[in-house]
This record gives sequence, structure tokens and C-alpha cells, in this order.
Amino acid sequence: MKPPHIAAATVNLPTTFTPSPQPTRTSLHYPLHSTPTRITLTNSIRVPFISYCINSTTTDSSTISPPQDESSPNNLLPPVKKKRKAYRRLRPGEAQGITEEMRFVAMKLREKKLKLETDKLDEREGDGSNDDDRTWEPELDGFLRYLVDSEFVFRTVERMVDESQDVSFAYFRNSGLERSESFAKDIEWLGQQDVTVPEPLFTSKKYVKYLEELAAQSPPLFFCHLYNIYFSHIAGGQVIARKVSEKLLEGKELAICQWPGDPEELLKGMRDKLNALAQR
Repeated sequence: MKPPHIAAATVNLPTTFTPSPQPTRTSLHYPLHSTPTRITLTNSIRVPFISYCINSTTTDSSTISPPQDESSPNNLLPPVKKKRKAYRRLRPGEAQGITEEMRFVAMKLREKKLKLETDKLDEREGDGSNDDDRTWEPELDGFLRYLVDSEFVFRTVERMVDESQDVSFAYFRNSGLERSESFAKDIEWLGQQDVTVPEPLFTSKKYVKYLEELAAQSPPLFFCHLYNIYFSHIAGGQVIARKVSEKLLEGKELAICQWPGDPEELLKGMRDKLNALAQR
């Protein structure tokens, strides 16, 4: 007995029609009727088999979507977690610029040096020796040696900055911190005081050769040395020069202590340029 919602129909075909050897059925969807219909043809003809009809204008996507198998292996897998991007931890002072990072390293080295000196002082105190009663007495020959070596280093680095074809070196030209001419004036004046002017030490020549190699191979490293040279002269060299002048030169104002402006501001200008160049 046929179900009440299925209708059967028989179609007579012409005798000239050649049937296919094997009966087959094909399913098609027609947006015409909502009542499922089945058509059966004789003589083994390929006919469309209508399983059901839908209305394309009102059909919900849920009626044609295949059912989700919750037992599928893909549904049982845990959700994929995105790998978090790892960021390098900033070094102390790096966020403020390269000069602040350099300052942190310099202070760390200074603290290490002070600790070694403190340990040596404790050892001397344990031995009963004490140097507190001794006062510092500078010598003119030693001070002249300091001027000669400093002039040699400053003259070389300033020449490399002026003659370099690298465009980054132009940032540090005419900074107002140039000291080679000032050192030369003080050396010339002392040479007139019956003092023999020595040649630069081997260590100074070796350091200058190292700076020349850095300027050619790694300008950023050379700029770090350049900044530290000016910084050390302003922070320590000025103090030494004034103390020596008070004790040996009757308080004469040396050329190396004369600046075209505030040396701290000039040094800050170089520091800003160095930070700007490091961000490029």
C-alpha cells in the first residue's frame, strides 16, 4: 500500500525512443510545490526523482544545512590557542635613549670599581696602614702629559668626524664641544715655561687606531666613544684642570676650560642628536 502523500504516474513513450540499459534515478529540487511527489516511468528511462520541494524565497538556511555531528573528531578537539608573541625585555635605560643606557652601564662599572677600591682600603686598614694624612700634590710634567694625550685623541676623533663620507657623522660637526685647539693652546703656553713637551703615549696611539677602525666598520660604536670622550672631559677633566691650575699655575684660566656656551647644554645637544640617530 502506497503512502497517501506519494502519487504514482505512468508515462507512455514513443516506440522510437531507445531506453538506457540500466534504470537510474536522479534527485532534483524544484521550488514549486511543498508536497513531496514521486514519478515512476517505465521502459527503464532516466527520469528525475523528486524527493521534496522547497520554496527558495522563504526557505530558512537551517532547513538545508547538513546536521552537525557532535561526535565528529573535529568537534571533540579543544580550541586552538594562539601563540602569544614574546617581546624582548628592555635593558635598563633603553626606553630613554642610547645615552641613558650608556650612563647606566657606566654607573654600574663605576660602582664595581668603587667596590674594589673599598675592599682594598679595608685591607689596608686591617694592615694598619692609612693614607688619609697624605694630600694630593700634582706635578706639572704629569699634567702636561695629560694635555698631550688628550689633544692627540681629540684631534683625531674630530678629524674623523669632519672628513667622514658617512652622512651620520654630520650630526656631530660644529657641536661647540671641540677641544683639540684648546688643548693645543695650553700645550703651547706650557712649552714656553721651560717644560719639555712629550710625545703621546703608546696607549693613546693604540686607542686612536682602535677608534679609526670603529669609525670605518661600526659608526654607532664610534659615536658611543665620541660621546664618552666629551662627557668625561666635562665631568672630570674640567675639575682636574682647575685643581692643577690653582696649585701650580696660580689660578690661570686654561683654554680647555673655556666654552662657547654652557658645556652641559652643549653636551645635551649631542646627546639628543645621538638618541635621534639611534632611532633611525
